[in-house]
This record gives sequence, structure tokens and C-alpha cells, in this order.
Amino acid sequence: MGSSSKKRKNKKKDFQKPKLKVGKARPKPANFTDTSFRSKSIVLHQQSLATTAPTATSQFSHHVSLLTSRTDSQRRDSLSYLTTAISTRPTNAPLQQPVSVLLPKILPLTLDGSHGVRTQLLKLLRALPPEDVEDHIEQVLLYIRAGITHLAADIRSSTMDLLTWALEYGGNALVSCAGGWVKTLKSLMAMQGWPIEHSPGAWSSGRASFGKSDYEDKALVKSLNIMAALLRAGFEDPSEGGGPEAPAQGFPLTDTGLHLISKRTDCFAHLGLFGPARDEETQIYEGREDRQRIFYRRFQGSIGYGLETAKQEGGEVGRAAASVQKVITEGMKDFEEAD
Repeated sequence: MGSSSKKRKNKKKDFQKPKLKVGKARPKPANFTDTSFRSKSIVLHQQSLATTAPTATSQFSHHVSLLTSRTDSQRRDSLSYLTTAISTRPTNAPLQQPVSVLLPKILPLTLDGSHGVRTQLLKLLRALPPEDVEDHIEQVLLYIRAGITHLAADIRSSTMDLLTWALEYGGNALVSCAGGWVKTLKSLMAMQGWPIEHSPGAWSSGRASFGKSDYEDKALVKSLNIMAALLRAGFEDPSEGGGPEAPAQGFPLTDTGLHLISKRTDCFAHLGLFGPARDEETQIYEGREDRQRIFYRRFQGSIGYGLETAKQEGGEVGRAAASVQKVITEGMKDFEEAD
């Protein structure tokens, strides 16, 4: 009796419709399989297939084109590749691209906002042949002066490293090019807060502040050391003749090097025959006496006053200022002011 009623209930259960509550979905069975997913696929509209790998020259040109990428890491990696490619080339092999083509592409990165890009740029410039860079030092100086007077402190610091490299590789070429002597000195003085004109009114309004923080002290010491290197290169008496490796010759071959053809590509640029008229700032000062004269007339008073103020701070700033003063004293000791 009991078993028959149980069987009837089980049969009715198969035909009963379950009552669903409002807002709740129907429960899924235990063996439910979700088939709502979609497989992801990558579609290539244009695909280039080649049996040969790209040449080293094409890869070099490709990474040069990537220097204008919007990604900091891409610009840094491209500079790293170019540095490795130039450094590992055979000894007598030419560059993959001439320096005259390469410099306009890499020099704008002097003002790049990424510290890693600027650091890698300096490594790339150090890998370039110094004799090729000397012919384009005026172009390099344009970006160096722009970076020295930049508003960002880290860009100014990186640009000072770039100026140090330029002085190490071609100090005489740097101070002898158009604007290399006067404009570079003005940029360094502007970065330190020193006015060009030596007058009490100028110093009362634009006097440099020293010793505010450790960072400012380090930046000031760095700029003073670079100023000392620049003045040393400007006051240095370049060797005449064929250079230091030229053998000593006596009569009648004395001063033979003065009559040889110059190795510079623009040996007559100082005459200004084919360009616009130059003013005092953009003039080419090839001779040591010319640089001494313009320094005495325009900079010696202001720089001397600024160095005296810096030496009163003592410490590293005072020692750096004393080294600059020593360079000026030794470089100007044989200068005689013309009447």
C-alpha cells in the first residue's frame, strides 16, 4: 500500500511545473557546459614574408627612424642598438650613416624628458669618431646651449655632461667655432645666475644663490668645473705646425707647418666670405689673443665677482671657484690690453 502511493507521487512529480521566484534565474543542471565564450584571433591585413633576413644597414636605418617614437623605452632601445652597431663595427669600416645625416636625428634628444634616453644619447655620442664630430661641433653647440638654459634641472645636468664630452673630444674646435666662445660663456653664466654686466645694480637683482641645498651645491660645483675646462680650452695655446707628433726640423725647414694645407674642412670660415655678417657673439675667435681680448672686455669682471662670492661659501663650491680663478690667472697672465 505504501509503495504504490510512493510510486504515484513520483509519477506526478514528473508532470509538475516548478514555481520560480521573481528575479531568480532557473537553476542550471550539474552537467551544464558554458558555450557562450568566443575564441580570440589575430588578423593580419598585410603580411610581408621574406626568405632572407634584413641587412645590418636596413636595421640601422630602421632604428634611426624609431628615434622619433612616442615611447621612451623605444627611443632608448633604438639608441642602444645604434651605439652597439657603431662600437662593434670593424676598425676601418665606415659608419652605417654619415655623421652629417646622423646628428640631426639624435641631437634633438638632448632635450628629451626621459633621463634614460639622455644617458643613452651620451653613450652614442661617445661612440662616434671624434674627427667626424669636430666638423659639426657648431651644430652640437646649438642644442648644448639650449639644454644648459632649460627650465628642467635634470635636463640642465645632463646637458652639462654633454658639454664635458664636447670639450674632451674637441675643445679647441668648440671655442673656435662661430659662437663657441662668447655664447657658451654667456649660457654658463646665465645658468649660475651671474649677470653679464659687472655693475652693482645688476648683481643686486640677479645675484646667484649658493648653498640652498645639496643638489644646488653639486650642480654649482659641476658648472664651475665645466667653466674651468672651457676657459682652459680657450686660453690654451694650440701647437703650431704639424702638431706634437711632427718631427723637429731646423733651417731651412723652420715653420713648415704654417705653410701646409689645413686639415679642417672650413679653414677660411673665420673670414666670413660666404655667410651673413657676424656680430661679436657669433664671431669666430680662432686665435688665443682674440679670445683673451673678448674675455677681458666682457666677462672677466662679472666672472671674477661671481667667483669671489662663491669662494666665500667654502667647501666644494669654494674649491671649484678657486680652480676657475687659477685657470683665469694663468690664461690671462700674458695678456696686454691694447691702447
